[in-house]
Amino acid sequence: MLCSSCGLIIAENIHDMGPEWRAFDSEQKEKKARGGAPIKFMRPNKGLVTEIDQYNRDIRGGKISPKKQAQLYRMRKWHKRISVSSSMERNLVIALSDLDRVASSLGLPDNIKESAALLYRKAVKDGLIRGRLIESVVAAVLYAICRIQNIPRTLDEVSKASGIPKKEIGRAYRFIKTELRIDVPLTDPSQYISKFATSLRLGGEVQEEAAKLIGKALRKGLISGRGPTGVAAAALYIACAMHGEKKTQKEVADVAGVTEVTIRNRYRELKKELGLKVEL
Repeated sequence: MLCSSCGLIIAENIHDMGPEWRAFDSEQKEKKARGGAPIKFMRPNKGLVTEIDQYNRDIRGGKISPKKQAQLYRMRKWHKRISVSSSMERNLVIALSDLDRVASSLGLPDNIKESAALLYRKAVKDGLIRGRLIESVVAAVLYAICRIQNIPRTLDEVSKASGIPKKEIGRAYRFIKTELRIDVPLTDPSQYISKFATSLRLGGEVQEEAAKLIGKALRKGLISGRGPTGVAAAALYIACAMHGEKKTQKEVADVAGVTEVTIRNRYRELKKELGLKVEL
């Protein structure tokens, strides 16, 4: 590497981190690649494991003798025991299977599962799990990652999927957030607009109007201290009235998981502060 102006050599003997072979199409590239599977935080051993299969056959596919089968059985048994020898490994086996169950129930993609598994591993490493339910910490970690990645999942949904009370999840979430110093952004109510609108079978114009109302409310600082689901539900309710869509407060409240009183309170606040001329 040299300077094009004066010819000064900036660096030499630079290591080429790429492959030493050439490929002219995707098929050649795939055949010549030597990398193994990526590390998976969702697996207790991160995917770096050796397994002894259950087929009891030799390399040619023929059956092996009963004596060899007994030997392989003992090898599998001890191999399994050694794989989860420490308390941390046993904890991860239980926690990661539960994490996969809850995340699948919430319809979360693999990258969210991986991020949640990594955060859980950090919590285990720092000794934050001791004295707490594994299931509550798993639910708290998933809720935190959903908020960080701006995925609209409410605490009610996480509680329902995990079977853990909201109070317990909230306590574990606040503890982990403080101890690991996680920077969790404030939830934007507009994230819930499309989700609620789909359940209510509302059109794009209503969704767009509701998003505009929330944008104005954010700029005026009306969202601070308010539940994002309640604000999103009220904005949708107002947008329905503005576009002639007939939806009752109960219908919107049931979809959003809030009470009708909450929607009425948020509706009055938005109408007053934004100067809306709409009658419901």
